[in-house]
Amino acid sequence: MDILVTGGTGQVGLELRRHAWPEGARVHFPDRAELDLAQSKDIARIIASRSWSVVINTAAFTAVDKAETEVDAAFALNARAPAVLAIETAKAQIPLVHVSTDYVFSGSKPEPYVEDDAIGPLCVYGTSKEAGERGVRGANPRHAIVRTAWVVSEHRANFLKTMLRLSRERERLKVVVDQCGSPTSARDLAGGLARVALALAEDRSAPAGTFHLVNAGETSWHGFAVEIMRLAFKADGKRPIVDPIPTSAFPTPAKRPANSRLATAKIEKAYGIKLRPWPEAVAEIVAALES
Repeated sequence: MDILVTGGTGQVGLELRRHAWPEGARVHFPDRAELDLAQSKDIARIIASRSWSVVINTAAFTAVDKAETEVDAAFALNARAPAVLAIETAKAQIPLVHVSTDYVFSGSKPEPYVEDDAIGPLCVYGTSKEAGERGVRGANPRHAIVRTAWVVSEHRANFLKTMLRLSRERERLKVVVDQCGSPTSARDLAGGLARVALALAEDRSAPAGTFHLVNAGETSWHGFAVEIMRLAFKADGKRPIVDPIPTSAFPTPAKRPANSRLATAKIEKAYGIKLRPWPEAVAEIVAALES
């Protein structure tokens, strides 16, 4: 079984490299020299290069604020590349797993979002990711679009690592309290993506469509930061004070949804995937970073 993974140097891609794939699975992670996702011909060439069993697209332009000014770059990677991947994989009858985001929603719903709720992105990043979803749905019927949120890991830049860095520099932190969601381990997410991908590769009747996948439970960015400080300063040292602030006190170029909670019952029913509670996953990451 040959599996193609794009975005192999991102948080989720790096965890897919570490994933315990079953015997016989050959997983290929092309670098930029081999696959430039901004070039349609590169995508067509690599899809045609061998008989892939499944393609997992984790590549994305994830600099949310930067996307407000780098619109073309965001759409190239988040919208056009997934659409071309969907077209080329459909031609070759290859299933496609594509990672998307909570930012396709406006955040105005009081309850967790389900997969068929109306979309309403507030920023360029969310709009580009929603366009990518449409491209995938429109071209390849054997797709799984997996929306996730608040991804953290030992790798790359993310909220958890930023909080740990700031905790060494400051005695007091100010963190937004009126945005809620589910912190999600890149490792746990990668495990879920692998499970979906293998099912699609091995069974043509495996469920296709859009799914949500995040770690169980919910919190605010402030609550997330408080838990990070608790975990990091268990043994010694005076932990920084984390002050709650409203979004209005921390303006950013990109507007973010106030509610990023995603309901995960659909993927649990379809694939039997239910991720562990987020505090347990975050504790594992903090322990690894602090070791």
